[in-house]
Amino acid sequence: MRPNKFMNAVGAAAISLLLSLTAHAEDETRRADFDTARINSFSGALLAGRTAEADRDRATAIAMYEKALEFENDNSDIKRRLMIMLFASGRFDEGVEIALELKGDPAIESTARLALGIDSIRQREYSNAQNLLSYEGVNDLEKLLYGLLKSWAYFGDDKGEEAQAMIDSLEGPEWYTIFKNFHSAALQEALGNTEKAKQLYTAVIADQNNAGTAPDTYIRSVMALAGLEAREGNTQKAYDAVATGTAFTPGYTPLKALRERIDAGDPPKADIRTSEQGAAAVLYTIGSALNRSGAEDLVSLYLNFAIALDPQNDSVLIILAGLAENLGNPEQAIDIYRKVPEDSVVRRVSELQLGLNLADLGQLEEAKTHLSNLIEEDPSDMRSYLAYGSVLSDAKAYREMANNYDRAVKVIGLLPDRSEWNIFYQRGIAYERLGEWEKAEPNFKRALELVPNQPQVMNYLGYSWIDMNINLEEGLELIRNAVRARPNDGYIVDSLGWAYYRLGNFEDAVKELERAVEIRPADPTINDHLGDAYWRAGRELEARFQWERTLTMEPAAEEIPAIKRKIAEGLPALADTVLSAANNEIAPVETKVVKKPTQSEPNSGKELVEEVALTDYVVKPGQSLWKIADEILGGGNLYQSILQLNPSLKSNPDLIHPGQIIKLP
Repeated sequence: MRPNKFMNAVGAAAISLLLSLTAHAEDETRRADFDTARINSFSGALLAGRTAEADRDRATAIAMYEKALEFENDNSDIKRRLMIMLFASGRFDEGVEIALELKGDPAIESTARLALGIDSIRQREYSNAQNLLSYEGVNDLEKLLYGLLKSWAYFGDDKGEEAQAMIDSLEGPEWYTIFKNFHSAALQEALGNTEKAKQLYTAVIADQNNAGTAPDTYIRSVMALAGLEAREGNTQKAYDAVATGTAFTPGYTPLKALRERIDAGDPPKADIRTSEQGAAAVLYTIGSALNRSGAEDLVSLYLNFAIALDPQNDSVLIILAGLAENLGNPEQAIDIYRKVPEDSVVRRVSELQLGLNLADLGQLEEAKTHLSNLIEEDPSDMRSYLAYGSVLSDAKAYREMANNYDRAVKVIGLLPDRSEWNIFYQRGIAYERLGEWEKAEPNFKRALELVPNQPQVMNYLGYSWIDMNINLEEGLELIRNAVRARPNDGYIVDSLGWAYYRLGNFEDAVKELERAVEIRPADPTINDHLGDAYWRAGRELEARFQWERTLTMEPAAEEIPAIKRKIAEGLPALADTVLSAANNEIAPVETKVVKKPTQSEPNSGKELVEEVALTDYVVKPGQSLWKIADEILGGGNLYQSILQLNPSLKSNPDLIHPGQIIKLP
């Protein structure tokens, strides 16, 4: 069984109404600019609600559908939409009220039955739940979902044999196996049959063919087996289970936290002890397996159902918070992360993500304090340094970033694990940004020693060499290897195209940059690069069109004047664009003649102008503006002239970096 077969089933398995509600035309995907209080018609409320729904602005969608029902209180379509939005927003009780109204509606039968069955389990009305969940569904996924939920309803009704028989009776595709084994194991453990539970958990862990189908369920089996063995005093067997999980997901923090609790003689309790927890686990195991791009709405629905059953389910909370992050809602993500129980093995993960979301909200100092405190709590946790370093990088606090990774490397010591390659990679980036290439380069090389052919590192190191006119062939080969490893990474393909451009191979530059734009069509930097390559390849009309497109993609503010200038004037004539492998000196790239105002002619009221040749200069490792002015212009105090020619440097002239192109007179 391969994961893609399971995902192919998802297309048919997703609740049809849910997908029809969320699949809107492209012209509805922009958030409407409207005042909800001013909506005074059914059609206006409906349009506003659909637009908000397409934008996943669920709060507004709910408000608008409720408004629409004020005009047409018996409109079933609006009620269906409102019910789905309430469930996906975690407002389960309100959604159930509508589900009761719609339980006879064939268009919503699956969702209504599911919600009412879950509510019955939550209310411990297990016989009613069994009746509601006696539903074959319309596809393999629904059949599995309802069958497993019904099994846990039997368990709540003290019918353990019927519960196991229900699971055993489920027949379907090969990917059923991992779900059936996991829930059989959890059921047997909850019934007190621990030896049988161990056998079934072990069956999940041994089934590598299906591990990729539901990796979260696989790891949950590992952790359940380790916890069970530890609670029974079988410490070495518990360690063996943890080691198996670590081999599957190296560096997974919850496994490390579980190991520490086993070391301390304090293994966590079993996750599933009640019918409610078992039913929540059904929704979690299936929802997490569906958690891919394009299925967010269905996953959110299942996981919010799970939280209605088991409000402190840490695994569910982590995924729900991640969904909120992916949908650009850091406030909601923070709220969810804060609900993760203090004693959870994923608590530290939630705290790290919380810090990153604080930074996304612009609360930089609070984020830095939060993450630095996490480092103090556990200096050995490399994830803390990476999270803190990410915040510092976004803030362009490169000296602090370098110091952060210096500390991490000291903790690592002389024998780093291969999983720690990213510490050295990020440390290299920090020093490269600071213009300290002699410190940056060894870190990139160390990262590649730990993980040879790591695409990000090969890309960064190779491009840096080319930009500095050193190790040109080796640098180009590194970037080519990075592209071979990640042929669909638009940023890495862009690096290859831009490397060809810097080397003067404009035809190959166009070829690679066109491919990069196909992969990342909305990226302004890549589109700008393609425009430059078109111009140098003699395709000037296409170049101007590409630069015009770039302006529609919200490029960085400091880049906009240069792009507009290129549209108006094109690129300046070439002087010496091609970097020479035989000469490691960095040559000027382009020359342009501009008119520069001088002093006014006496009594004329007019300025005299003189023609000044501007040269593009590539910054060398270790150079500052003062050094460049001293070496090139004859005096360090002339750095002000460079600032006048390069307005984008004025905000922070200390952060020039090797390979950066600046204008010199």
